[in-house]
Amino acid sequence: MTYAVVDSPLGPLTLVGTETGELTGLYMDRQLYRPDEATFGDRDDAILPAVAEQLDEYFHHGRTAFDVAVRFAGTPFQRRVWTALQDIPYGETTTYGGLAAALGLKPQSARAVGLANGKNPISIIVPCHRLVGSTGSLTGYGGGIERKRALLDHEAGLNLLTW
Repeated sequence: MTYAVVDSPLGPLTLVGTETGELTGLYMDRQLYRPDEATFGDRDDAILPAVAEQLDEYFHHGRTAFDVAVRFAGTPFQRRVWTALQDIPYGETTTYGGLAAALGLKPQSARAVGLANGKNPISIIVPCHRLVGSTGSLTGYGGGIERKRALLDHEAGLNLLTW
C-alpha cells in the first residue's frame, strides 16, 4: 500500500492505493472511521495520478462520473452496498430505504444499508454523500454534514466548492 495527499476544495484528501494502481481508500481529514495513517504504507504523492486528475475535474471542470479502478475491503454486504452507491447518478439522491429496495432487501434493511454506507472507504468517487434520510434530510456523513451539503450543492450546480 502507498498513499498520496492531494488538495481539494474540501481540504486535503488522502488517496490510498495498491501496487497495481487500484484505489482502496479516499479519506478526508477528520473523517469518521478513517484508518490509522500507519496502515496506508509509504507516502508518494506521485501515485494514482488518474485519481487525482479526475478529482480535480470533478471539483473544477464538470466531471460527473469517475473511471478509476477501485478495490473494496469489507464484508460481502458492505461491498454490495458500496457497489450499488456507484449507480446513483450525479446530482441525484436516494434514501437508505430506496437503496435497500434497489438491492432487493426488506425495508427494515435501511439501517444496515446506512451502517455499510458509513464505512465506505472511498468517499466522493463511491458517492455515499448521495444517500439521504427518508424525508430527504441530510443524515450522517463520515466527512461531516457540512461537506455532504457542499458536495450535493456542487452536484446541483448551486455553488462552487470552497472550504
